[in-house]
Amino acid sequence: MSAEQSREIVNKFNQPAWPFQKMVAMVTGGGRGIGRAIVEELFQKGYSVIIADYSIDAAAEEFVAELNKQSITPEHRFVKCEKLDVTDGAAAVALVEKIIAEHGQLDVLVNNAGVTKDGLLMRMSEADWDFVIDTNLKGVYNVTKAAIRPMMSQKRGKIINIASVVALTGNPGQANYCASKAGVIGFTKSIAKEIAVRGITVNAVAPGFIETDMTRKLSDTQREAMLALVPLKRAGQPEDIARVVSFLASPSADYVTGQTLVVDGGMAM
Repeated sequence: MSAEQSREIVNKFNQPAWPFQKMVAMVTGGGRGIGRAIVEELFQKGYSVIIADYSIDAAAEEFVAELNKQSITPEHRFVKCEKLDVTDGAAAVALVEKIIAEHGQLDVLVNNAGVTKDGLLMRMSEADWDFVIDTNLKGVYNVTKAAIRPMMSQKRGKIINIASVVALTGNPGQANYCASKAGVIGFTKSIAKEIAVRGITVNAVAPGFIETDMTRKLSDTQREAMLALVPLKRAGQPEDIARVVSFLASPSADYVTGQTLVVDGGMAM
């Protein structure tokens, strides 16, 4: 069989160009929305992907089953679900240790898990503040700290943190969310400097107005107000974020670290 024929077979089964090189990624909050799009994009690029989520529902299980049907090398390319509360540092360590024990490596970490508890500061409870900070910022700390140990041993790794455009602009009623995502950007830069010498890159992606279950709950008035701020005059899709994450996870981004890539249709320009 010629090389060209081999490539045609690979493409036919939607396999990556390197079907026998095992690469393992973990995506927190990967069961829905942007996280789900990231999982699918990485899988199509040839990664085995562990979805680490607080809750795994039937839709997520069905999504995983459909992706796994596409793999003709299930020992090298698969998707699986693992429960994880990112606010629990010990649980994060245990999951990373399990991944290393079962698969021998962890090449990419995408810190995507996030929550909102919106409200004006005068009405925001301390519990709502802590809930968002603990999940969106401390969660990134917990999972990153757990993941960098095996990555340092491997002398390679890619960490991609999902921030938000409002970390750069602010947004009324989201002081907790904006603070958490601004913290993620600062954390990204600091950790990038700490572990670059170990061959690990750390970057952030800051999405703008993206079509997700959360943004679909907005009223028509709120939606129109948001779109008025976007020069491209349309909302982004989860796949727009996933493709940028895929780039940062790829060898094409080996010389990119400590950066925040804003994917917002020009909203914060």
